[in-house]
Amino acid sequence: ELSARIRALLRRAKPAEQHEHAVLEFGDLHIVPAEGRVTLRGADVPVTKTEFKLLCVLAEDPSGVFSRETLLKKVWDYDYFGDGRLVDVHVRRLRMKIEIDPANPRHVVTVRGLGYRLQS
Repeated sequence: ELSARIRALLRRAKPAEQHEHAVLEFGDLHIVPAEGRVTLRGADVPVTKTEFKLLCVLAEDPSGVFSRETLLKKVWDYDYFGDGRLVDVHVRRLRMKIEIDPANPRHVVTVRGLGYRLQS
């Protein structure tokens, strides 16, 4: 019985280990959550912890749109429902690092009136 329990525990642990090493791919942008690393066209992109967390939150639901309020809560654990400029500033800085043309972003896209979305 003990060996059966151990096998069951090992079987359950494998998917979690595989998930830890997952690479989230959005076209030429790759996010490696387990390593806290972002690459663009194969080159490492230096991002801050906050920028990395912002990318990971956006990557949670690639088809979803995240409002400024939702991002404030998920990235900063901040409940203030007012000025979302904190989010805008970090999105702008992130775009400067991961977009070829930050004025016309391909990855972190603004959905007018709703928020932001991460796409390939």
